[in-house]
Amino acid sequence: MSEPENIPIKDLKIEEGSQEILKSPSMQPYMQLALMVVKQQDPKEALEEISKLPLEKRYIWRIASGLMWDFCDFGDINVEADRATLEKADLEKVGELLRLRPVQFCLFLKSLFGEQEMERVILEALSMAKEH
Repeated sequence: MSEPENIPIKDLKIEEGSQEILKSPSMQPYMQLALMVVKQQDPKEALEEISKLPLEKRYIWRIASGLMWDFCDFGDINVEADRATLEKADLEKVGELLRLRPVQFCLFLKSLFGEQEMERVILEALSMAKEH
């Protein structure tokens, strides 16, 4: 396996909206944790701070509740209507926005529940989607 490539901070691409999230007070302990890990320092202090956060202020809650709100009114007929009426360029733009989301969701599940449970959940979801 080759060494990871060093990329200057100025060359990092940040998704729209990420800056606001990173500045939120509940993300500060996570930013502190990331800095400690990068600097190879003991992350105990940051983990202690994270342990004091209520569930609703935690990183995983932001992800899980965001998905809940985003999919609570999901209707495939609406998606099919949009797909049938969108210009090709707009459909490509949506595709680009979604391109990495399945991988990110799998990594989220893997980090939260472990590889086996992530695979079980994803395979079950695939099976259910195919039956629909």
